[in-house]
Amino acid sequence: MDDRSEIARAAAEAAARRSYGKLVAYLAARTRDVAGAEDALAEAFAAALERWPRDGVPERPEAWLLAVARRRDVDAVRRRLTGEAARDHLRLIAEEAEARMTNEELPDERLRLMFACAHPAIEPGVRAPLMLQAVLGFDAATIASAFLVSPTAMGQRLVRAKSRIHEAGIPFRVPERAELGERLDAVLEAIYATFAEGWSDPAGTETRRRNLATEGIWLGRLVASLIPEEPETLGLLALMLFAEARRAARRGHDGDFVPLDEQDTALWDEALIEEAEGLLRRAAAKGIIGRYQLEAAVQSAHTARRRGGATDWTAIRQLYDALMAIAASPVVAINRAVAIAETEGAIEGLAALDEIGSDRRLAGYQPYWAARAELAARLGMAAEAAEAYDQAIGLERDPALRRFLLDKRARVARA
Repeated sequence: MDDRSEIARAAAEAAARRSYGKLVAYLAARTRDVAGAEDALAEAFAAALERWPRDGVPERPEAWLLAVARRRDVDAVRRRLTGEAARDHLRLIAEEAEARMTNEELPDERLRLMFACAHPAIEPGVRAPLMLQAVLGFDAATIASAFLVSPTAMGQRLVRAKSRIHEAGIPFRVPERAELGERLDAVLEAIYATFAEGWSDPAGTETRRRNLATEGIWLGRLVASLIPEEPETLGLLALMLFAEARRAARRGHDGDFVPLDEQDTALWDEALIEEAEGLLRRAAAKGIIGRYQLEAAVQSAHTARRRGGATDWTAIRQLYDALMAIAASPVVAINRAVAIAETEGAIEGLAALDEIGSDRRLAGYQPYWAARAELAARLGMAAEAAEAYDQAIGLERDPALRRFLLDKRARVARA
């Protein structure tokens, strides 16, 4: 590859990193055809790699790419439509595109695209993957690997979701204030799901999954910048930053799992923690408390150990009480039981776990069994602890965490 080709490829890659989502969002917002927008942009990038080495990189690469993609869209409409009305429609499209490209900066439609991806008509399980592809340009195989499904299955889900947007006429718009709460929750849940998938590979052994945590934070930053007045957008970003700040401390030198209360706080990222604290203060100033703010506050209470040396379990218990009141879930209930055990004793903590034990979803949920095992072991209930550890070990896929649980199980057996 000669220098001109290398320069052209680097410029195209930079434009993709910088503006892929903006370009897809702008194209799709006019037609509600996400797949068509992606195809048009793919052809534009292919044309750039062919022409830029010969003609030079344009002064405004994104404008060039958008113009080529829009011409592709116009050609597609021309093939579908005939007659005078079609010519008028095409003329209006061309004039609107030309005006935007010559007189204005490219508008940022990514938030509207994200709301379309998280529309109630889209299946919840495909919202996060759809955002990753439409907004960030991830291919189906990469997304499939991160979400532990086959590329074929993921590709089919994404195709169906895009068809749903087009066929159902799902609007590309930020909802009005009256309906923003529920719709924003769907966007934030999809972003958090993206982050959580990457976070579930704490050792960073799988590049694709590790990058999902980074991309989830990037999406969180985008939404927080576009809707800065919504406290929950700030709360979610703070929550993700608190978690990411501890990544380096989650594994020992030998790769073994290190529980939160044993982590070396010197390994925590102070800059990320301070940024998260600032976001949490900004959110609290809005006077509207939500799930993500409370979860971020729990993480803030844990990170306070880096200064005082002790965890404020009383504060954490109070925060989980508040979470149970507004966003009750088995996960919150388990964490609340752990906090109860730390503040009131293992007997009370185990009783709190007993209260939710009939929930069938917990049968296959490792943290529930690990919590039961830990509290039973503290109370000298060796048989029950061993049984719960066996359940937790059988459900755990992370080899390092499984070794940690096996060691705990062995200690119970020795005792």
